[in-house]
Amino acid sequence: MEIQFTTRIFKEGRTYVAHAIELDVSSCGGSNEIAFEHLKEAIRLFLKEAAKMGTQQQILQDAGYSTRNRRICKPKFVSLQSVTLPLPPAHAKSLVRSRA
Repeated sequence: MEIQFTTRIFKEGRTYVAHAIELDVSSCGGSNEIAFEHLKEAIRLFLKEAAKMGTQQQILQDAGYSTRNRRICKPKFVSLQSVTLPLPPAHAKSLVRSRA
């Protein structure tokens, strides 16, 4: 059986973080490739433990997954986009102060 998931990889300092959006599982590594390999292993372990606990089916159902032809299919995104939203000046000032 196979499972589908969408991955986003971003960088935090010198570490790459891979995140499976539908399952909300993350892992990291020193490169894109290593972070992705670690993520796949984290998902395998996550699903294995969920199966042991008897919660795997509920977790996948809550995440919007369906099963077809021995494949666990991810939910279809309607939209995935990067958004910029202006913040009120008071919020922006508090963010600048907290970083200093």
